[in-house]
Amino acid sequence: MQPTGHLRDGAVRVAGDARQRFYDSRGYGRPLDGNEIELSRVEAAHLLFRGDLAGVTLDSDGGRGTDSDTDGDAAGFERFFVESAAAADRFAVRYLVYADLRDRGFYLSPARDPWPGGDAPVADAVDFVAYERGSTPDTGNVKYPVQVVGERESLPAAGLAGRTLAVVDEESDITYFAADRADLSGTTEYEPAERVTGVLLSDRVVVWDAPDPLYERGFYGQPLTGRAAAVEGAIQLSLVEAASLAADGALSLSASVDAAGESLSEGATETDGPAAAIVARGRAVEGERFDRRLAVYRRLREADTVPKTGFKFGADFRTYLDVETVDDLPHSEHLVRVVAPDHRFSPRELSLDVRLAGGVRKEMVFALARVGEDGGENAPLDADVEWLSIGRLTP
Repeated sequence: MQPTGHLRDGAVRVAGDARQRFYDSRGYGRPLDGNEIELSRVEAAHLLFRGDLAGVTLDSDGGRGTDSDTDGDAAGFERFFVESAAAADRFAVRYLVYADLRDRGFYLSPARDPWPGGDAPVADAVDFVAYERGSTPDTGNVKYPVQVVGERESLPAAGLAGRTLAVVDEESDITYFAADRADLSGTTEYEPAERVTGVLLSDRVVVWDAPDPLYERGFYGQPLTGRAAAVEGAIQLSLVEAASLAADGALSLSASVDAAGESLSEGATETDGPAAAIVARGRAVEGERFDRRLAVYRRLREADTVPKTGFKFGADFRTYLDVETVDDLPHSEHLVRVVAPDHRFSPRELSLDVRLAGGVRKEMVFALARVGEDGGENAPLDADVEWLSIGRLTP
């Protein structure tokens, strides 16, 4: 005969031989005095669904935690599930993830006190900890800190590193993502050997007589080419490329065309210097995102990687870790999307980005760029950037 549990104050107590039957052998719940254990709602629901509990006796208020001592009839899975969905936040989606990981062979605990998983060093937003296969709550070897997310929820980008995201869609299918800190470091060794001069146009800079290595080895800009071209050595730089080169003292401006398309006089490139002029133009055409993208571009170059536009992939940048020459260019390894530190992902947005990156054999990286509010040209140079890698996971 299967035991019956009793729901009180949001948890289910089971007596008899419950400790040996459920905790010691199968990792459910937490031990109390003697052989009694306490189960979380999702654990009790899973045991009810499997037929391992005969029922759960509810408090007269449905287990919502009043002082009444009048017990109702023992509830089966259906009634207990509905009562729990009404009483506990996000119970339905958390139950689906718990049951799925149990079916995959994992022992799990709620990641909160007083449950065994409450001792794990995980973020407050984590719902469960799943232990390594073969490990139990006693051994404490956590494999996945699981945060459950419904398809229509949103989740903050900051602090996601180290979590396993379990996204439950409207048809109750579950998609798992691993969020980790990204390591974007390369071996591209190139520093411009000489200062070059360009013309600032509305949304780019043209260098008319660029030294060959600037493009061929540094992969800066895009050559102006065409059949029977009479002009050689001309390249177009994006504003982030030009601003970065100017900040390093490797680019000056000989002339500028303002945002309205009117040509300014020779050398009229703002009194504060070329970097300030280019940053000001970037902010004019792109708004506040320019500072964040420039900050990320700079960090990528400082890490000896080569960032190029990721427009074709719906990202800000694609990265090359090891560029010796553009004639022997490797495949890019990452797609990088720049977001503000307070950005909140929708699961659909996250799924689209990760699926696209996987489809083109790249790692999806989000750069959380925190730029100072002083408004100066150095604000992007002093920014803090947190790198977040997110990919599909099969537990």
